[in-house]
Amino acid sequence: MELELSGKVALVTGSTLGIGFAIAQELVREGATVYINGRSPERVREAIDKLKKNAKGEVRAAPFDLSQKEGAEALLKQVPKVDILVNNLGIYEVKPFEEITDEDWLRFFEINVLSGIRLSRAYFPKMKESQWGRIIFISSESGVHIPAEMIHYGVTKTAQIAVARGLAEITVGTGVTVNSVLPGPTYSEGVEKFVADSAKARNLTVEQVQKEFFTTIRPSSLIKRFASAEEVAALVAFVASPRASAINGAALRVEGGCIQSIL
Repeated sequence: MELELSGKVALVTGSTLGIGFAIAQELVREGATVYINGRSPERVREAIDKLKKNAKGEVRAAPFDLSQKEGAEALLKQVPKVDILVNNLGIYEVKPFEEITDEDWLRFFEINVLSGIRLSRAYFPKMKESQWGRIIFISSESGVHIPAEMIHYGVTKTAQIAVARGLAEITVGTGVTVNSVLPGPTYSEGVEKFVADSAKARNLTVEQVQKEFFTTIRPSSLIKRFASAEEVAALVAFVASPRASAINGAALRVEGGCIQSIL
């Protein structure tokens, strides 16, 4: 399917690795000009070098720390307008609830929620003026099924879904859409390392650890495996395209059936 993304300008936050990188790769392959974001200029350059190999569109650098408003302000000066904003930047950690400090909560909200709000607040009016735009928050199935082992992470993912839905309500009569995408367990670099370290520490194979994960931690999964970052990116690229013009205010799942509720 031709996604009609040639000529569109996109910014994908946190796009040097993992799901963010896969999203950027998919958009570039479809002909979009994509800004790659990360805190480290070196990591951004490395990602751009990889993306250029199969690029139909252009790849540009946006090395800014978006965990702080100063970083967002600097980015907005360099990139004042985009057609597509993918709020992918996020952090997670496993931590018992009673050990999650006020500082932890504030840090998670600053990075996972406010980073996307700041950019959306700046780009949204220009999208409305242009009568076309896409804002996509990369949330998580953890925003619906809050994980007991990282409640603070899950709460921020719920907040992203709420922000996306609220923002969609004020797109009425425009060509702008705002949606959230909910990946499930995805085999990103961080998860791959976690699985490998766990296997080594427990003298198990990687396959045994993966099977155990879907037996004990995510038993509701229907696919019984980790999704690939590319599988998530395929959905995001479609939602970012003109082909998805009737999808607005939705929380779209790509979580392998972990969420058992119908709605």
